[in-house]
Amino acid sequence: MAKTLYVGNLPWNTTEIALADAFRPYGSVISSRIITDKETGRSRGFGFVEVEDADADKMVESMNGSQIEGRQIVVNEAKPRQG
Repeated sequence: MAKTLYVGNLPWNTTEIALADAFRPYGSVISSRIITDKETGRSRGFGFVEVEDADADKMVESMNGSQIEGRQIVVNEAKPRQG
């Protein structure tokens, strides 16, 4: 099984590869994605990292409040999409 983690307050220039690489020291990363504005293509400052179930809690604990490029990020388990 996999869990999806929400990652907020990302620097605008963070790439999906850099996001995944930031989480890899704490467990297995399946995928990552940065949410972008449909009109401009620019990052909206948040994204999601899909991780192995067994690593999710450790990743949240390790990464929540940590810094990426000088910005303190927020990490928690993503809530399911509403209809």
